[in-house]
Amino acid sequence: MQRFRYLDALTTAFVVVLLVSNLLAQKVVQLGHFSTSGAVILFPITYIFGDVFTEVYGYAASRRAIWLGFFGTALLYAVSSIVIALPADPEWHNQAAFVTVFGILPRILVASLIAFWAGEFANSYTMAKLKIRTRGKMLWTRTVGSTVVGQAVDTTLVIMLTFAGRVSTSKLLTMIMTGYVLKVAYEVIATPFTYLVVNGLKRAEHVDTFDAHTDFNPFRFTQKGKA
Repeated sequence: MQRFRYLDALTTAFVVVLLVSNLLAQKVVQLGHFSTSGAVILFPITYIFGDVFTEVYGYAASRRAIWLGFFGTALLYAVSSIVIALPADPEWHNQAAFVTVFGILPRILVASLIAFWAGEFANSYTMAKLKIRTRGKMLWTRTVGSTVVGQAVDTTLVIMLTFAGRVSTSKLLTMIMTGYVLKVAYEVIATPFTYLVVNGLKRAEHVDTFDAHTDFNPFRFTQKGKA
C-alpha cells in the first residue's frame, strides 16, 4: 500500500478509540428515557474513521485498520484474562474492581468481535460502492448510508449474540432499536465534521481513491484500485 503522511496515525487513533470503547461498554448508562451501553458515547466514532479510510484512502486501508482493530481487541481481552487470573499481592485490595472493569464473559467477547468485524466491513463496502455510484459526489449519502447498513449489522449481531435467550424478544428489539437509532443519529450529527476531515485529508495527501477495481474480499490484503 502506498505510504501516506497521516494514514498510520489515523489507524492508531482508530484502534485506540476501539479499545477504549470496549472498556466502556460494560457500564449501562441512562440517556433520557433510554438505557444503553456506555460505549455509545465513543464507539460510533469508529464508523466515522471507517468512512474516512474508505473515502480518502480506499477499501484496502479500511480493511487493514479493521483487522488491526480486531486483533488489538482480541489481545486486550486475552491479556486481561491472564492478568485477572494471576494471584493478587496481599496488600493490593482492588481485585474485585479490576475484574469488574477488565473481566468479560466469553459470550460477550465473541459477540463483540463478530459484530465489530461484520459491521465495519459492511460499512466500508457500502461506502466504497456508493462512492462509485455517486461518482464521488454527495459525500453525505455515503457517510449516512454506509452507517445505516453497518450499524444495522453491528447492533443486531452484538445484541442478539449477547442477550438472546436471556431477555424477552420485545426487550431484544428495544435494545437493538435504541442502540441503532442513537448510533445513526451520531453519524448524522457528525457529518459536517466528517466533511471537514475528509476534504482536509484529500488536499493534504493528494489522493481521492475510487475502488472501481478493488477486490472486496475481507481476507485478501492486496489491492487493485485507482485514485
